[in-house]
Amino acid sequence: MNPSQELSSRSMSSFQWLMVAICFILNFNDGIDVLIVSFSSTEIIKEWGLSKVEMGYIFSAGLAGMTLGCFLIAPLADKHGRRLIFLLSVGMITIGMFGVGLGHQYGLMLLFRFITGLGIGGILPTMAATAAEFSNKKYRDFNVGLVQAGWPIGAILTGLFCAKYIPVYGWHTAFLVAGGISLLMWVLVYFYMTDSIDYMLQNPSTDTLPSVNQLLKRMGLPNLEALPVVVKNQENVGVKALFLPHYKDSTIKVWVAAFFGFLTLYTLMSWVPTIAKDSGLPFELATWVGIMLNIGAAFGSASVGGIGSRLGLRQTILMFMLIAFAVMQVYAFSTLTIGLIFGLVLLIGFFVQGGFNGIWPTLSRLYDTHLRATGVGYTVGIGRVGAILGPLLFGYFSDAGMSINALFVAFSIPLLVMGACIWAIKSDKLK
Repeated sequence: MNPSQELSSRSMSSFQWLMVAICFILNFNDGIDVLIVSFSSTEIIKEWGLSKVEMGYIFSAGLAGMTLGCFLIAPLADKHGRRLIFLLSVGMITIGMFGVGLGHQYGLMLLFRFITGLGIGGILPTMAATAAEFSNKKYRDFNVGLVQAGWPIGAILTGLFCAKYIPVYGWHTAFLVAGGISLLMWVLVYFYMTDSIDYMLQNPSTDTLPSVNQLLKRMGLPNLEALPVVVKNQENVGVKALFLPHYKDSTIKVWVAAFFGFLTLYTLMSWVPTIAKDSGLPFELATWVGIMLNIGAAFGSASVGGIGSRLGLRQTILMFMLIAFAVMQVYAFSTLTIGLIFGLVLLIGFFVQGGFNGIWPTLSRLYDTHLRATGVGYTVGIGRVGAILGPLLFGYFSDAGMSINALFVAFSIPLLVMGACIWAIKSDKLK
């Protein structure tokens, strides 16, 4: 049994849990990045006199960067290692956050939001691959899903900070603090993150044996006298490999699912606080609506992997999407009180983002190690196209006079498409 197989079958060591925890913490960045703009949007619009369409471009600039980061940066993790891509990506996030915090021009805002997005796009797929490779078989689905709970927790903390300090110190301060947090994350990666044994064995070099033995020691396993013979898959590492016969059908379906899932998810995450404020709630209470959305998302994201391990990922994701669709109809057609708004938004967060985050353990199962970051990266990249279009379309439709009720109905339909696509994937790896 080679080290990768032994790690998959034995209990997880404290070092393996540390690697999963670092991925969890790094995922704070995505939640901070998206929601800091969402929670700051009303103040940015007010200070700069922007229309909702212009604010939509700010949302979409970051998402455009995320899309290119998924396509151009994340796949490099399969060639050059997970750790290097983490360092590069978190560095870009740090630069982008500080740039927005120090800038005072609309054009610079778009540029630095794009740079931040590139970094986010690089780390998201790499986190899923890393968490999967450091997990044993028992906890793999749970851990990959758990890492995604970092997103809403980062968003919750961002919301709490923004609600308290933006009215006092202004929205620029929020971005400067976020830049400082990203810088600390870069230091964390530099000193503690390492590539997985699975990755090292698939990509041997002259110093692979001592590196593997050092990692084995940290996980309480005996040293190797020599590297095991690993039959390396001869498939090309790149997008073409995703369309080989045994991947093609799953790749197409999961790409469509990601596109429509991201479209609705990022629309809700971007616009819910502004919707709440436009309905007459004060800034602090409207921010708490956004926080409630992410509290639900945190619990849903932490649950979907564990539920999927028991009921099956396909069934679990479909169930979550059907319930999310139903809850959004209740929101659209009910007479809303403050209590009902908070309750429904909590459920929307749980089932929309929780169900969507089931795509990460799905991807970690569908694609093997040598192709995992590429498979996840391109899926997320396709999905980010939907994430770009969603908030922008919402802004256009809203400015055109479309009611909130109609908007909620329209943006709930993509959830059914996602659920159906995941359900339709026929792969032995998802059983």
